Amino acid sequence: MRQRWIGLCGLLVVALAVGCSKKTPELVPAELTASQLAVVNRLGLDPDRIAELEAKPLYEFDERDVHEYLAFVQETIPDLRERVVFLGRKNIGQPYSLHLLGEAPFEPYDPQPLYCLDKSDCVVFSEHTYAMALTRDWPTFFRMLQRIRYRDGQIGVATRNHYTEADWNVNNGWLVEDISEWLAGDDAIRFNTKFDRAKFLSKSFGVTSDYAPQPMEVVFVPMEKVAEIEHLLQPGDFVNVMRGRNGGYWAGHVGMITVGPDGTRNFLHSTPPRVVEEPLAGYIEKNMKRIPKLEKENKARLYGFKFLRLQDDPLANLREIDGPETPRMSIPIVGN
Repeated sequence: MRQRWIGLCGLLVVALAVGCSKKTPELVPAELTASQLAVVNRLGLDPDRIAELEAKPLYEFDERDVHEYLAFVQETIPDLRERVVFLGRKNIGQPYSLHLLGEAPFEPYDPQPLYCLDKSDCVVFSEHTYAMALTRDWPTFFRMLQRIRYRDGQIGVATRNHYTEADWNVNNGWLVEDISEWLAGDDAIRFNTKFDRAKFLSKSFGVTSDYAPQPMEVVFVPMEKVAEIEHLLQPGDFVNVMRGRNGGYWAGHVGMITVGPDGTRNFLHSTPPRVVEEPLAGYIEKNMKRIPKLEKENKARLYGFKFLRLQDDPLANLREIDGPETPRMSIPIVGN
């Protein structure tokens, strides 16, 4: 499919047309510190607006809010991992909703929009958080979001990262690195599987493609091993929750690692009914209690996790791939 590149100015107009966001209610503005005020003044921002945004949950932001706030966050939280955690936590309480991903208005197969600020599922939450942490304005955030969501940033249902293990993790190797085998050692669970993208696209969207089935070995950390290795996890690490049934395994949920004041490793993720942060150990314990019932009903249950380390300098990695157009993004041309 032919593609064309979008400039920043045109992209902002496109983004405003295809998103799903909402206005915020009135709230009590936060009190900015002296250092924060210095940043606001240096950037030429309105201190009253930034004070309001500091007090507002991220899921109540509109596009203009995101545009102004990202520059402020980049300057006041220079460490990438801290920014990821900060922005993720600022979305705690965001309502959960499925079926938020789509290519509207560029393709007819999935009419959902390219971004959504007020709701999330586990993938949308993770992608938005990483994309915001990596950028400092709305146009670049929008492009980064599509670069994370689609292979090589090429918007289209056939190039969307549908399979977490074979698509998302691999195509975003510039952003995260799989450390599951290193963490699990000899206790790692290994299994061979096959990803049939052509069958999936045909069945789910009626799209014909020439993808050949891809065999792949997948490695993950068994849940019984997590207590032993969780102290090695770092803020912002990407988590794949590995579920299974009848001898098969798959990544059925995603989120990210945070660290509490006492060193507790937490799981920050979007799950019904809203985004939550909870101890990783508690998440495992809760799921273990459900195993007997799920197995009796022949339903998928928790087996372990893939952990992917957030790269130290993902933007430098991406520039080596995309060059000066980083983050690169293209859209399908409709018609001839």
